[in-house]
Amino acid sequence: PVLLGCGSAQPGGCPALCECSEPAKTVKCVNRNLTAVPPDLPPYVRSLFITGNPLTDLPAGAFPAQRLPDLVSLNLSGNHLRTVEAGSLALPALRQLDLSGNALVSFSPQAFGEGGSPLEELALRGALRDHGVLLSLAALLQSGALRNLSRLELADNGLLLLPAGMFTALPALRQLDLSNNSLVGLRNVSFQGLGQLQSLNLSDNSLGVLRNTTLVQFRSLPALRHIVLGHNTWVCDCAIEDLVAWLKESDQVEGKEALTCASPDKMLGKALLKINGSDLNCSVPVDLPSQLQTSYVFLGIVLALIGAIFLLVLYLNRKGIKKWMHNIRDACRDHMEGYHYRYEINADPRLTNLSSNSDV
Repeated sequence: PVLLGCGSAQPGGCPALCECSEPAKTVKCVNRNLTAVPPDLPPYVRSLFITGNPLTDLPAGAFPAQRLPDLVSLNLSGNHLRTVEAGSLALPALRQLDLSGNALVSFSPQAFGEGGSPLEELALRGALRDHGVLLSLAALLQSGALRNLSRLELADNGLLLLPAGMFTALPALRQLDLSNNSLVGLRNVSFQGLGQLQSLNLSDNSLGVLRNTTLVQFRSLPALRHIVLGHNTWVCDCAIEDLVAWLKESDQVEGKEALTCASPDKMLGKALLKINGSDLNCSVPVDLPSQLQTSYVFLGIVLALIGAIFLLVLYLNRKGIKKWMHNIRDACRDHMEGYHYRYEINADPRLTNLSSNSDV
């Protein structure tokens, strides 16, 4: 291919500071100190590389759909992008987009326009360090605008937790890369509806255990045959029993023989596949909330039985209790009459003298 660099672009020509190949339908604007997308990109371009530039913003219409009807692959990695505005990526033929290595702080859920996008591959490696951008991406994915997406790369973003239901509107997703993050759990992550998912990379995270609810989802995905779990901080206590049992019976996990315990100290370095019941101290139930709930139910039953027995005793002894109450009433009445009599004597001097004479 002949690479042409032009100081000014002619219709169908090449923008300044870019290299173009019309036979290959490729334009490269790499490390050219660009601060904006060249407005005169040739309409024949199918693969566009704008990388390594101090580009900070993608405004609406940055890539005009009418001028770039055949743009299929767009690589914007390694720039200084911070904002991706609504309508900035509304391209009718776009299938591949790479935004990796940008410090995004704003990503509009309408970046691909109102009618959805044919996008199939989206790479965001190291571009989601801001939590607000992660929430915006989740809203974009959940809106159904990227229902054709088959490959999603979210590696190297330091993610701790993923928004609930983030992947539920991606029925065509086949490859999901969540490696090299800081994920501590997948409890709020749903993989339901990902019937085409073939590959899931969860390596180099901070996973201590995978709960049974997650394992059930993995079992239910018919196409999922490649799960990578290496380099996680597995906690080998009673909570890991379900994971160990699944690993022993499943053929979905690649390199499962190399998975080892990170804690407690007595289990450090032990292969997960070699763990058995005697290695785990499971005398105390692991699911404490369920145990407490059971204890409260049992306590309520015991208290109800005690109350019923108490009422039964009262009923059987109702006559004796009634007589006892009458005796207490009579005793109290006699006692109060004695107090009343003494009060009347002390209050009347004549009765006081009479009482004294009577005593003499």
